[in-house]
Amino acid sequence: MWALIKRIWGVVRRPSVHYSLGFLTLGGFIMGVLFWGAFNTAMELTNTETFCTGCHEMRDNVFAELKTTIHYSNRSGVRATCSDCHVPHNWTDKIARKMQASKEVWGKIFGTINTREKFLAHRLELAQHEWARLKANNSLECRNCHSSDSMDITRQSTRAAEAHERFLFTGEKTCIDCHKGIAHQLPDMSQQSTWMEAPSGKALENATAFLEQRQKETN
Repeated sequence: MWALIKRIWGVVRRPSVHYSLGFLTLGGFIMGVLFWGAFNTAMELTNTETFCTGCHEMRDNVFAELKTTIHYSNRSGVRATCSDCHVPHNWTDKIARKMQASKEVWGKIFGTINTREKFLAHRLELAQHEWARLKANNSLECRNCHSSDSMDITRQSTRAAEAHERFLFTGEKTCIDCHKGIAHQLPDMSQQSTWMEAPSGKALENATAFLEQRQKETN
């Protein structure tokens, strides 16, 4: 095996006998463009709704829930797809997110949530991972579409306008702090995963009541 590697390396580093430097340079450039195009095409394919809902775990659970919300069907005809909310738009953050999400392939292989019962059992943990990610990046995916600078709070309900003025505009909170469950049903909030710091009992009770009420209003 080592001899084969040495032989291949020798071929690679040996000067070309039949082709000019210009030809090799041009050929390398063309191959680089083709590789880059193929790579980006594959990346964009993994961002499509068809790809995201290709497995029954997503199609029968979270996607079915999304279709009942305003992010899927609304008066303006603008639809947020899976990647709009779960994949950053700029390239470097997108690559990092894709690498992070690659572990989901193992979950598919080993059937971590391949039944409704398993999905519900893991739902809180999965949601908390995503909430923590959005909290850490200041709800980046939300802000790709929603901008506080262009927000006209005079056209909002009194409750929403007051919350945005108090928390969003001051930077005290970010979108995901108040809008959990905006596109998917909330998990059972009475139990907290041990990997996250659990809030005080009263704060948890108030937050759960608020989120459940807001979800009912949205639906």
